[in-house]
Amino acid sequence: MAIKAKLTTFDTTMVVVSLVIGIGIFRTPAMVAQGTGKPVLFFAAWILGGFISLLGALTFAEIGSRYSHPGSFYKVVAEHYGSAPAFMLNWTNVILVNGAGVAAIPIIGAEYLNPIILPPRLQTQTAVQLTAVALTLLLLVINLLGIKTGAWAQNILTVFKIGMIGLIVVAAFSYSGGAVPGPAVPLPSPGSWVLALAAGLISVFYTHGGYHHTINLGADVRNARRNMPRAIVLGVLIIIACYLTINFAYVRVLGLAGVAGAKLVAAETAKVVFGGFGYLFVSFVIVLSALGFLNATLMHMPRIYYAMAEDRALPEFFKRVHPRTQAQAPGLLFLGAVILISIFFLGTFENIVNYVMFLDSANIALVASTIFVLRRKARRTEASYDGYKAPFYPILPAIFVLFLLGISLNVLLTQTKQALIGAALFATGFPVFLLMRRIHKVRETPTL
Repeated sequence: MAIKAKLTTFDTTMVVVSLVIGIGIFRTPAMVAQGTGKPVLFFAAWILGGFISLLGALTFAEIGSRYSHPGSFYKVVAEHYGSAPAFMLNWTNVILVNGAGVAAIPIIGAEYLNPIILPPRLQTQTAVQLTAVALTLLLLVINLLGIKTGAWAQNILTVFKIGMIGLIVVAAFSYSGGAVPGPAVPLPSPGSWVLALAAGLISVFYTHGGYHHTINLGADVRNARRNMPRAIVLGVLIIIACYLTINFAYVRVLGLAGVAGAKLVAAETAKVVFGGFGYLFVSFVIVLSALGFLNATLMHMPRIYYAMAEDRALPEFFKRVHPRTQAQAPGLLFLGAVILISIFFLGTFENIVNYVMFLDSANIALVASTIFVLRRKARRTEASYDGYKAPFYPILPAIFVLFLLGISLNVLLTQTKQALIGAALFATGFPVFLLMRRIHKVRETPTL
């Protein structure tokens, strides 16, 4: 049945923020500091990464405005480039990897939650897995109650997360002590600032990723033509502000050397400014971040299954939506089952995630490039359009697409083995696609 719009601009903005601000910002700055080696390059990487993400936000804002369908991340590629490539990319990135890879998020949340709620003798690996299962089941039940119920949970989690990040920033800028000393972090080699910046930028970019999946909720957003662009752009601006201020806070308290040497930079910063309470505080923030990302994933990913079922690339039952709550029970239960199973077999999937890393950027680039097709189609049909348009078209979208392709090329050249295995996984999607089409054709053929 058709999906009815229930989400507001605020609901959608909170989804954008939680799809991006996950666990990465609490760990990635150390990698960026190690790669760049100098404060000016460290902050240049975060500023440039934020700028590229803003270009992506402007691009996807127009795609979301012009093409507001359930599962648009799949559907816009299937309609304009063909169902087979759309399925093959989503086969590797959505069904094989992202569904299983999401299991890492509740596990990380459980690793930080258990020391708060359990005595030391009960803090075992099995306890981590059981807590991760409990967190997943809790959010799964919330989303089965309806898309709006899931949005309420999302709003609460995201507002608290932003507020607690703000407290860390305020406390860090109020800190009067000197930077914590640490080992020197030299520039990788004389005159190699471009390579150093590029090394840091890759980690920064992946920390900004995720907002593009918001267009999967296109049919769920009220007046999507107006509100989807507002949510995406506003959400990304909030993310950029959070990332820049918290990184300034990290460097102010720890110094760049301290950031580079910190295993969990947020915890080290909080330990300095809050004392013994600091690690507990950051643990709670990480739990909220994990829950927020997991909830946002449960909200948007079943809509991709919906679009694939509409395109006869998945079984018909993935289109079932509750008429009142708009909950997509088959998609949620399938995704939930993949996550729960993967919690106990996560090691099997961790290598697969590395293998398809270069495909992820290529997939985003392909979806982003549909802005050119949508514009050309509108000009050819002379269709009236009063929605959002990306500024400085086609320059800004082209820069964003070329940047993504550059990342994929870099991964292909530097991690050739993993990229080739990822390409092989991509290729396995084609026979699966043909099989699904064959099954649908047999079911649609009338019997005599």
